[in-house]
Parts: sequence; structure tokens; C-alpha cells
Amino acid sequence: MNFKIESGKGVELVLVPENFEGLNVCDETLGYLKESFSPKLGNILTILGPGKNERVFVGIGKESNLDHLRRAIFAGTKKIIEIKKDMKFSLKKVSSFEKEDVLKVLVEGALQATYKFDKYLKKDEDEDERETTVFIEGAEGLENLVEEYKNVLEGVFVTRDLVNTPANDMYPEVLANFAKEDLGNLGVNVKVLGKSEIEALNMEAFLQVARGSDKEPKFIIMEYLPVANEKPIMLVGKGLTYDAGGYAIKPAGSMASMKSDMGGSAAVIGAIHALAKNKVKKNVVGIVAACENLISGDAYKNGDIIGSMKGLTIEVVNTDAEGRLTLADALYYAATKYDGKVIVDLATLTGACIVGLGMYTTGSVSNCDENYNKIAKAFEKSGELVWRWPTFEVHREAVKGTISDLLNSVSGGGGSITAGLFLENFVEERPWVHLDIAGPAFGDSQKGYLPKGATGVPVKSLYEFVKNY
Repeated sequence: MNFKIESGKGVELVLVPENFEGLNVCDETLGYLKESFSPKLGNILTILGPGKNERVFVGIGKESNLDHLRRAIFAGTKKIIEIKKDMKFSLKKVSSFEKEDVLKVLVEGALQATYKFDKYLKKDEDEDERETTVFIEGAEGLENLVEEYKNVLEGVFVTRDLVNTPANDMYPEVLANFAKEDLGNLGVNVKVLGKSEIEALNMEAFLQVARGSDKEPKFIIMEYLPVANEKPIMLVGKGLTYDAGGYAIKPAGSMASMKSDMGGSAAVIGAIHALAKNKVKKNVVGIVAACENLISGDAYKNGDIIGSMKGLTIEVVNTDAEGRLTLADALYYAATKYDGKVIVDLATLTGACIVGLGMYTTGSVSNCDENYNKIAKAFEKSGELVWRWPTFEVHREAVKGTISDLLNSVSGGGGSITAGLFLENFVEERPWVHLDIAGPAFGDSQKGYLPKGATGVPVKSLYEFVKNY
């Protein structure tokens, strides 16, 4: 998709509020709209034909907000792409928001309509791969903003592609090689540690999870450090490129989508991609412990007591609560090897988070009000949803063992909270925000501009968080 800040020929995308106010159309067209069109969010009316002003009208509903604009622009752009036309949009006709904010959601909403994951589909030789041009009126001087948000969406699409790739083609070595090539080309220093180097660091919790697979685990360190003498923001992503559950094996229906269990690591890579491509002047270090959780004669078992890089022992109550074990060593590494401003971890961690918050909301546990509030603001600005769980001492006590220091899984409910507080033991009291993206990272069906499969949540929010930190 091309964006041009100029007047041009194409189908005009017109956003229609529920009260029809502020529309720059003739009385005849306004009367027709009021009679024939219900401007509920996402509803579309198309007026095409020779000798007419070709338009696609899209409803934005009663509550006019930036996310409604984003969703309406997505729907309208998708329609214009289907009819193989170029598009034009006037910022001057959306006066209720700052011009820069409208331009951001225009670029995002339009680009969201272009995403598809079709690398495994047979190509139709007759398929028209026409590229749509979007002409934007009223955005003179804002060319850099267009480019910035194109790069942010590129980071979102990087994340989606990584997560959507099945596990036979996406395993720790492939993920590590992608990070080295993609981010290395953007000036990011990427280091990859193999099994012997991971063993030398005494990352026993991580290694125990990896034992069941013959794919070698990889520990990926991504340093984007454009500013001298500034502490970095640490981003730690869960990197289970496939999770069968280990000996607490998942049923087939639950296992089929477990290529998505590396959504946290993919979001870290996608966010750093966007930050580096836009040359954001903030230091960031990404950490990923990548492995598979499978069954073999050497796999770790329910009831095992294992060690960790920190030295704490952990009773493995459930081998399908493996993500927190890999994150334990990754977080401790981030907390002790770097003097970071804050640690943010992302993980498709618990089904309990989906039970509590549904498929579209990220659950959070944090030891720092200031940093959680910054995260929440970034989510709101990006049109993504987050909710902070309450935490009490009873939850912290629940993850303590009797024959080990910690338990990797506990009964009694509150599983998303106790999983987060298990991780708290490994951040060494540094400012920390945990994000459980089990719901929003991957969907069984399309929801607005979020496609079926990998969504890329929360790359946009991470970008805003780091940029504005």
C-alpha cells in the first residue's frame, strides 16, 4: 500500500457518525444517507459509478473515539481494496480529533486491511496483486508520521508472521536466526546462546523444559542501544515455539494452536523491529528463552524438583505450566546482567487469564504503580486492552512450596495472579510489569481489524510505552 499526501483520484472514504453531523455532502446525498443507511460501527454503504463522486460511507457509531475511527477505516479500506480502486481521505473532514491522531489511525486502519498470511496457500497465477494507493488531503508536513506508523504496522506484521508459522518451520534455531537477520539489518546487536552456554549460566529451569525436544534451545539477546550512558528498558518474551504440555499433555484440540505459545517473544521482536526502524532514541534490550515443551524419555516430569539460575528450587506440579519456568531464568538474567529502568515480560501464560478477562484483554501483575500506569496509557493510546490484577499476600504464599522453595502451579483459582507472582520471585525487586497475553495474542476468528490467528498484540502498545518512556 502506498500513501501520498496530496489530492488524487480514487474512492473517497467518508466516516459517518450516528447523528450524521459534520458530513460535507450535498443535501440530496445527506437525505439519501439518513433514509437508507444505518451508521452503526462498521456498516458500509458504497456509491460507485461513472459521472459520480465515488464514495464508501462507513459508520463510526454513537461513541466517537479513535479506536472506532481505526475500526471504521479498516472496514472501509477493505471494501475499497476488494473493488480494486485507489482511496482518498480528507483529514479536514474529521474535526473532532487532533489531525496527527487521525492520521495515525488512518495509516494503521488502512494497513490492517492489507494483512494476509498466505505463504502456505497455492498461488493463483491469475490473481491480481494490485497495490492500493491512499491519497491523504490535509496532512501536509506530516510525511514522517505516515512513515513512522507504516513501520509500527510492519513490526505488528512481523510478529503475526512469526506466530502464524507452524512449529515444523518455526523452532528455536529458526526464531534466533530470524532475529539475527531481521534486527541485525536494523542495527540491533543480536547474540544467540546455545545449549552449552545456557548450561554454563545454570539456567536449569529453562533447560528442564527443553529436555523433551531434540531441537536445541536458544537464548536470544537483542540490544538496541542508540543512546550512550542510558539504562535500557528490558523486554522479556516467552518463547515456547511449540507447547504440547509435556507429560501433562494437552488434548489435540488445545494443542493445534500451540505454535502461538511464542507470542510473547514474537511481540518483543516486532516491537524492537519498529523501534529500530524508526530510530527511536530509547535503549531497549530484548530477552527470549526459546524452546519446545514435548514428551520423550528424557523429558521432565510432574513431581520433579528442579533448580533455577537464581538458585531457588521449584517443584514441577504441572509440566504444562512451563512458560513461567523459562521466564524465571530469562527474568533473572535480565535483572542481574543489566541495570534496566524497568522489566516488562510478555507471555501467553495462563488459560486462567482468558477465563477472567476474555479473549481480548491482557492481564497484568506489577510491583510498580508508575510503570504499570505508563503501560496502561500506552495500551489505551493503541486501542488495546489491559487490566491489572489485584494481588494479596495470600497469593504470594500460595506459590511457596513445602519441599521446594516454589511451586510452578497451584490450585484454588486466581491462576493468572499466582503465575505472575511466581515470576516476581526472579525480578530482584526491580520495577516490573508482567503482561499475560494468552487471550489477545491469538484468535480463533476475526474480530474487527484483528485477524484470525496471530494478532500482533501488544506490539503497538510496547512501541508507545518505550517511545514515550
